[in-house]
Amino acid sequence: MNEQIIRILVVDDHQLFREGLAALLNAAPQTTVIGEAGTGRDAVTKAEVLGPDIILMDIQMPEMNGIDAMRRILADHPNIYVIMLTMLEDDDSLFAAMRAGARGYILKGADKSEVLRTVVAVAEGQALFGPAIANRITRLFQKRLHAGPTAAAFPDLTERESEVLNLIAQGLNNQEIAQRLVVSGKTVSNHISNIFSKLQVVDRAQAIIKARQAGMGE
Repeated sequence: MNEQIIRILVVDDHQLFREGLAALLNAAPQTTVIGEAGTGRDAVTKAEVLGPDIILMDIQMPEMNGIDAMRRILADHPNIYVIMLTMLEDDDSLFAAMRAGARGYILKGADKSEVLRTVVAVAEGQALFGPAIANRITRLFQKRLHAGPTAAAFPDLTERESEVLNLIAQGLNNQEIAQRLVVSGKTVSNHISNIFSKLQVVDRAQAIIKARQAGMGE
């Protein structure tokens, strides 16, 4: 880790926000932005080429979400620290980010001092999530401790993904799942793609086998 200037890669699909954050960080004496990316896939490539100390990573992006991008980056570069930067405040995204190795979590709208404080603390090897996030982490882990065997078997899945997987294990097709959950078919397809990736399976049959082995679909 660079002891003087913290080298940062900013990843967000909204250009104006990304440029504003870069300007803020470049104006601070202890940080400098060495690159920007607008997609998760681009983030993986630029992390490899630039070797930043810190990545500020949005969660929801095209081509590859920030959590999947972080997993790929940390698999090859565990010395890079990733801070999730997002408008999402749901517990599922927070837990998934922590499981993937995030060292910090900043909600968009945080003031300049909080952003810089988090970046500096993470660069020094700390994990910093802020008081509000820390309280939610505590509640979330308490909730997970009381969860059933399904959550323990597939901790990377969000609650909705677990729900979709359970319906798949019951034999429902995408249209039936969409009707049951009152969502679009595209939303169901996106959930299923995430499930396949997290369970490391290639098709529905393999997913069903894993789900039923965990007691789902009954």
